[in-house]
Amino acid sequence: KQWYQRRVAITAGTHEAEKGAFTGEISNVMALDCGAAYVILGHSERRHVFNESDQQIGRKTKAALEKGLTVIACIGEKQMEREDGKTIEVCIRQLEAFKSNVSDWSKVVVAYEPVWAIGTGKVATPEIAQETHHDIRNWMKDNLGENIAEAVRIIYGGSVNGKNCVNLSKQPDIDGFLVGGASLKPEFIDIINCNKA
Repeated sequence: KQWYQRRVAITAGTHEAEKGAFTGEISNVMALDCGAAYVILGHSERRHVFNESDQQIGRKTKAALEKGLTVIACIGEKQMEREDGKTIEVCIRQLEAFKSNVSDWSKVVVAYEPVWAIGTGKVATPEIAQETHHDIRNWMKDNLGENIAEAVRIIYGGSVNGKNCVNLSKQPDIDGFLVGGASLKPEFIDIINCNKA
């Protein structure tokens, strides 16, 4: 057990039940036992492939926080929703489900991941990403208070790579990245170090 407790920092989702017959799921207790400190909840694949509802994601959030995990709360719109001008409407709907289940926002990181950019090679321009991050932060100011809005990290995910990370990182409301496929490539070091550029 000792060798992996220091290496596992994050898990890609947990079930809200502490135990039971949930084949393919991991409980918060199991994640903690493996040394995880963070859990990704609300990711687009869970929403759109496994049909997790905002309500279920909310329950998972509450359960994870109660066990002491930090939640990476994923939100983001599909291509059609962006084209219909519903980006912030979708993000707010998803944020509301988190809001209803969070009592301590210091244990939450918000990850804006436009679904149309995840794994597609498309990436929101720095301006598009900043605009959405700014809108999310403003919603947080209006609904959670200015102190929480300023303290909560809002990170960007969606085809982040070594070429686009520097310009994205220069945006005032982008506090970091949730990196997928590029984390398996040598360019990941460029993403890690992009704030030094």
